[in-house]
Amino acid sequence: MTSQSLASHQDAEQEGLILDMLDRFLAVEVKPHVQRLEHDDIYPEEIVEKMKEMGLFGCIIDPEYGGLGLSTTTYAKIIERMSAVWMSISGIINSHLIMAMAVQRSGTPAQKREFLPRFATGELRGGVGLTEPDAGTDLQAIRTVARREGDDYVVNGSKMWITNSMYGNCLALLVKTDPQAEPRHKGMSLLIAEKGPGFIVSKKLEKLGYKGIDTCALSFEDYRVAADRLVGGVEGKGLQQVLGGLELGRINVAARGLGVAQAALDEAVAYAQVRKTFGKPIAEHQAIQLKLGEMATRTQAARLLVYAAAAAFDRGERCDMEAGMAKYFATEAGQENALEAMRIFGGYGYSKEYNVERLYRDAPLLLIGEGTNELQRIIIAKQLIERNPA
Repeated sequence: MTSQSLASHQDAEQEGLILDMLDRFLAVEVKPHVQRLEHDDIYPEEIVEKMKEMGLFGCIIDPEYGGLGLSTTTYAKIIERMSAVWMSISGIINSHLIMAMAVQRSGTPAQKREFLPRFATGELRGGVGLTEPDAGTDLQAIRTVARREGDDYVVNGSKMWITNSMYGNCLALLVKTDPQAEPRHKGMSLLIAEKGPGFIVSKKLEKLGYKGIDTCALSFEDYRVAADRLVGGVEGKGLQQVLGGLELGRINVAARGLGVAQAALDEAVAYAQVRKTFGKPIAEHQAIQLKLGEMATRTQAARLLVYAAAAAFDRGERCDMEAGMAKYFATEAGQENALEAMRIFGGYGYSKEYNVERLYRDAPLLLIGEGTNELQRIIIAKQLIERNPA
């Protein structure tokens, strides 16, 4: 066996052990509690503590900083499995890891030493503060300003739809350090922003689905951040630092879509074999078979796209097209499978007693989050043209 094949064998063995441990955790610690926590919109504190113990908050942080150093492909499989049981808990680590990766890729050596070990344990836990009430897809339109005063930045502005901001304690915060800069992205910077005076969680936002996880509106009123918390130590690099993380975020959201698609398929296959009409299980009716065949094919196609994008990311290749394709297709698969599962369940699919109605409420977020699916198609087309000039 060559050293390369031995390494890949060891990687596969490590991945198998991690996924087995995760499956046991999901079956014992998560599945029995999902319905109660989700319907009452309760933050799953005990589950989060167990996720910290398992090292999930550091799963793709380098081992030298206390992380597990897992590949993006293994990470995508973790998110897929988590989302098949309860999508909300996958979001608790996703935003956090985008913040951690911004520091791991672009931070100064001192920032990496100070923050990455604390991110890996979940002692510092949070996400990314990008979106504002008037700036979502167009991040260059943000208005939150950080003004330099001596050894600090003084931040004023507001953010919207910020995951992990109520129960978390740190954000990678995108700000304008030079609001007059042209092009606009040259005036944008990223700050490591721990909670403190002037960092105000103004309200928790009520949502259709994706319950249990905290999504909030924030305001910053003369909030002070030490200047040495500027990621990379140089102003004007914030947008590039964030966009690198969004490729990872899109792979994550694609893996969530895949998890929802798989869960909807599993529920539909099981139910179709026990529910009877006209003297036989509905799985024997051609109309149901057509739905199941479509759902299964869609799920497997989504899986291949997600794993291909994750593998490209692991190889260090530019993969905005691959991540965009995976995000677009897998999240649409989740939405379509959730609806088809509801139709197969009939009236029971509309009942809160079954998981199907939760999948149906969770899926639409994935079409919007981490760049809308309309935007993904534009990214795919632009990359297609750029990579294949006439």
